[in-house]
Order: sequence, then structure tokens, then C-alpha cells
Amino acid sequence: MNYVQTLQEQVNGMVRGVVAALPNIAVALIVLVITWIVARFAVRIADRLTGRTHLRPSLQNLVETLVRLAIWLVGFMIAMTIMLPGLDPAGLVAGLGVGALAVGFAFQDIFENFLAGVLIMLREKMRMGDIIEVEGVLGRVEHITLRETHIRQLSNELTIMPNSMIFKNAVKILTDADMRRDELIVGVSYDSDLEQSEAVIRKAFEGIEGVVADKPILIFAREFNSSSIDFQVQWWSESKPRDMREVKHHVVMAIKRALDDAGIEIPFPYVTNTFKEPLSLHRADNDTAA
Repeated sequence: MNYVQTLQEQVNGMVRGVVAALPNIAVALIVLVITWIVARFAVRIADRLTGRTHLRPSLQNLVETLVRLAIWLVGFMIAMTIMLPGLDPAGLVAGLGVGALAVGFAFQDIFENFLAGVLIMLREKMRMGDIIEVEGVLGRVEHITLRETHIRQLSNELTIMPNSMIFKNAVKILTDADMRRDELIVGVSYDSDLEQSEAVIRKAFEGIEGVVADKPILIFAREFNSSSIDFQVQWWSESKPRDMREVKHHVVMAIKRALDDAGIEIPFPYVTNTFKEPLSLHRADNDTAA
């Protein structure tokens, strides 16, 4: 048996097959180019249509991605049937189903993030621009894709988190409402008049910029501390973290100034003795030993 001749015949047959398929390959490439052009125009049309609605930016991105994916899927199937005439659409769909199942098992994490991204975009909460806290990351949502979410931390670092992590874990949305309640513990000395102290603290809030005026200022005597009686003071301000920090700054300064003007002491905590036995007992033991 002439192996060289057999191999040469096989190569010649492959070359003839490729040459015979060149027209089909060229038509399939043209179909793919047309698909690319149609996908671009379809995305622009979808962008204009969704821009006229009240859809969130994340949902607009989802619609554009699904339109592009559907057009490319149809264009790819047409190109494959042209390039391989013996392949019917039903067989191609079945093959794509089996291939998608195999790819799904191989890239389980990627598809998990993809599905989580779709669900995140569909739900109403957590929009782009919200400040969230998840898994120890606190920052502003800059961008949501089908695989990951970009979070700009308050210190300006960018954190890219997989969508599955955000979907599976509890997410604290700090800017879901326009206002948030903040609080402060204020301690006064034991010899202070508590009713006067409460009135002075309440009056200190008058004129503080950023405190929501139509929300009540809540002041509660909380507990007997080691060196003071503690008041829990609560107020409302805008929900952005920077606004809350600025308002709290003004609240602390105003309360301190008001208590000083009223002669009400904010005591230091007492320094407790870390020894289990009193010092006098140690001194007595030393005298006995001498």
C-alpha cells in the first residue's frame, strides 16, 4: 500500500473541497458583515426607543445586549447553513443546544454571573449612582454589565465585583431613600440637671444646616455609664455619606458649644484600677513582711 499516494489523494481532496466551498464561504462572510451592520443599526434604534421611555440605564443596556445577541445568533445560523449546505436549521439548533449545555458546564461561573447580571438589571433596587455596601465594599455603583458591577469606593478606588457575589449576598443601599437617620451619644455628668441637659441639646439643633426640619429630633436618656449619664440623640439628614458626615460635624460642634455655654460638664471616663486587690492591701502585706 502506497501511503504517500493515499495521503496525497486525501490532501488533494481536501483542497478541492475547500476550493469548491470558497463561494459559500465568501457568501457566509458577507452574511456576517451584514449581520454586524444590522446589529449596529438595531442597537441604535433600540437605544432611541428606550431613551424615550423611563427605563433605568441598566435595563436599557440589557435591552441593547439582548437585541445584539439575537441578531448575531440569527446571522450566525444563516452563515453556517450557507457554508455547510448539508446542515439544516433543525440540526444546527440541536447542535447549538448540545454545545451550549457543554459550554455551560465548562463555564459555569461565567453563566452564573451572566444570569445574576440579568436579574440585577431587572430588579428595581440598586441603580447606577446608588451608594451601596456589600461584602465590606462601600462605594458608588458606576456601571452594571452582564458579568460584573463596577463600584467606585469613597476613597476613589474602583472595585469590580462579580454579579453573582452581589446577587447572593446582602446589599445595603445607602441612597435608596433621600433621607437617613443618624445618631450620637452625648454624656453629661451625674450632678447635671437632666431636663435642662435635654433642653439644651434640643435647642442646639436650631439653625444647623442639613438637619431635616420636618423630622423630629429624638433625645433619650439611655443609660448610667461609668462617669456620665448618656443621652441618645437622633436626627435626620440627606442620605449621601458626605452630607451625613458634614451634618454630624455641625451637630457635634453645636452640642458641645451649647453645653459649655450652659455650664453642663461632659465628663471624662474614670480610670479604673486594673488590680484585683486594693492598693492598701498590698501596702499592708508589705508592712507585715517587713
